[in-house]
Amino acid sequence: MHRHDETTTTLHQSPFLKAGIIALCVAAGPAAKAELQGLTETELSEIDGAGIGLVLEDFKFAHGTDVQNGRVFKIGGIKSSQGEDVEIVVNKLYISGSGSNYGQTLGSVNLGRLVNPFTIDVVDGNDIGVQDKAVLSIAAPTKVAATEGYNCMGGGGAGSGVCSSRPSTATFVGERPDIGLQMNVTVGSNQSSNLNIHAQSAVIDGSYLRLWGDNDRRQLVGQFKLNFYTPELSINACEQDGTNCGSRIRMSDFALELALGNEFQPMFLDVDGSGNFVAEIQAIQKPAPGTIGADGLRSSSDPATWDFYNDYYTNPEYRSNLTIGNFSVGNRDFGSARVEGMLIQHLKIQTKDLAP
Repeated sequence: MHRHDETTTTLHQSPFLKAGIIALCVAAGPAAKAELQGLTETELSEIDGAGIGLVLEDFKFAHGTDVQNGRVFKIGGIKSSQGEDVEIVVNKLYISGSGSNYGQTLGSVNLGRLVNPFTIDVVDGNDIGVQDKAVLSIAAPTKVAATEGYNCMGGGGAGSGVCSSRPSTATFVGERPDIGLQMNVTVGSNQSSNLNIHAQSAVIDGSYLRLWGDNDRRQLVGQFKLNFYTPELSINACEQDGTNCGSRIRMSDFALELALGNEFQPMFLDVDGSGNFVAEIQAIQKPAPGTIGADGLRSSSDPATWDFYNDYYTNPEYRSNLTIGNFSVGNRDFGSARVEGMLIQHLKIQTKDLAP
């Protein structure tokens, strides 16, 4: 276990990408150096540009709004239903090592591992159920075997879970960042309170976004898998100056596994004629004609039809789960909550222009 004191950029071969993988190690110090490792002509001839891997070591990010010095993170161009301008100001955004005390004490953290980095890749769709397509894949570190990984919530060493990202220790910063956001919304002349959202030791292993084109519909198509694990996700609101905060809402041992789109029901992405964004997961397409036996068994059914429905309804990768170990507001506990095995049959999300 060690920490880097300088930034190093290395280009080398990787067995899972068949190409050069760029590992970026970002320094916490003020000085940074970069070096590219040379490749021979023979090595270059074996590289096909199949993907990029990204690792950030000793990484720390913080942004704070400072109006007097012109440092403002502002989102505009939004109208309310009454036609008033809506302005969102991000007062603070941070990515830090664990133990940041809701962003008050920022430290370094690693994002990704050299053996399991974040990746940007073009993959063969036939390998992931998207027939005869080249698929753009943007992915977080993958999950690993339970004998090799770590508990996604922390509280265990190697062999305690399926997450590759390691928790921090007294001598190692780990790969699980504290993440936080503080923002306020102004509608016309009315200013809201500051809204604060914080996640501690967050893990997104196994998450990915896959995109490809549909020739028939001439639309962008995708699959989105978001895994988000944190020992504590909290929300509270304060006055504009950050004082007089309300009760903090805490969700301990928060685990979200959200699946949008799959090989049977891809997610279509589009912009309609009025400029609004549309995301739609259509109802499952029926397989080729075939019957299912009255007893529901494969032996009395058309095998291809039975296999189609069995794969669709039993594959855990198509289902979404939400688990909260304990939900509390202030000093009052409301217990746990759980939603398991949610399967999206049809979903359509469309933005609307509410301005008159």
